[in-house]
Amino acid sequence: MNRYTILLSAPYMLSYTDRFIPILEQLGFSVIIPDVNERLSEDEILNYAGAFDGTICGDDRYTSKVIKQCAPRLKVISKWGTGIDSIDKNTADELRIPVFRTTNAFTIPVSDSVLAYILAFARKQPWLDRNVKSGGWEKFPGKSLMESALGVIGVGYIGKEVLRKARAFNMRLLANDIIPIPQDLVDDLEIEVVNLEVLLKQVDFVSINCDLNPTSKHLINAEMLSLMKPTAVIINTARGLIVDERALIESLEGNKIGGAALDVFEIEPLPKTSPLLSMDQVMLAPHNSNSSPKAWEAVHWNTIRNLLIGLEMPLDKFGQVKKENTGVSD
Repeated sequence: MNRYTILLSAPYMLSYTDRFIPILEQLGFSVIIPDVNERLSEDEILNYAGAFDGTICGDDRYTSKVIKQCAPRLKVISKWGTGIDSIDKNTADELRIPVFRTTNAFTIPVSDSVLAYILAFARKQPWLDRNVKSGGWEKFPGKSLMESALGVIGVGYIGKEVLRKARAFNMRLLANDIIPIPQDLVDDLEIEVVNLEVLLKQVDFVSINCDLNPTSKHLINAEMLSLMKPTAVIINTARGLIVDERALIESLEGNKIGGAALDVFEIEPLPKTSPLLSMDQVMLAPHNSNSSPKAWEAVHWNTIRNLLIGLEMPLDKFGQVKKENTGVSD
């Protein structure tokens, strides 16, 4: 008889339930699979309150109310991925419910995505392609990255990797963070550490790579956007709520900034009524900058491992199951 029941709602694992349900059952779990559209809301999770001992979740809304009503049966929250801004960590800590995640999980693919957006806007590739395919032969003016300045907001794992990759293109590099940026990185990459206002005024590209927390919600608002060059492009691969989307739309509509590349939004999926959908100077993606089979596979297994740790289950069987399914021991 299975000892624990888990709620599996992480979308990237739900796409492969035929693979992961047998693995979880092999480890001794009963599995509840809810209907998930991007993430579970507070009410959707509450439908299962008291029915599960642990969860493998995505960006589901584990609010204070949810955690309290799911306790005391809920013993662990194992987050698929890095960000835990959708989980009320304070309440979890108060109730001694551990919250796990996989740090440094998507540094490479997300930083790749940022550089791809920078190159696309600098070299105008999507617009040139579109023009020629529609019968045109217009030569849009592009520029070299060595002629451009990049500002990175948030110099954690991803921010550091974005700066390293941009250095290979000889871009001028500016950075801002609420915590000190390592001096060896600053010296190595010749980074100018400046306040947010100076960064926004001077750069051609802004890459948002900070966490979402009370200090960063709507960090990029109308006032901050007004400081940017009319040709500058903002790139957000972090969290939608860091940017005031209404203010961004107004800036784009008024041609106050040059463009935007957005992988994340205040509401996901992006509503069909969003003006962003019809803007030619905007590139959009469905929260997909973490795309990498190798990275995903590592996170799948680490999330399962974290679940076992949170439930204080032995890891010897985990190693055996992982080897059977991947050929790689833990």
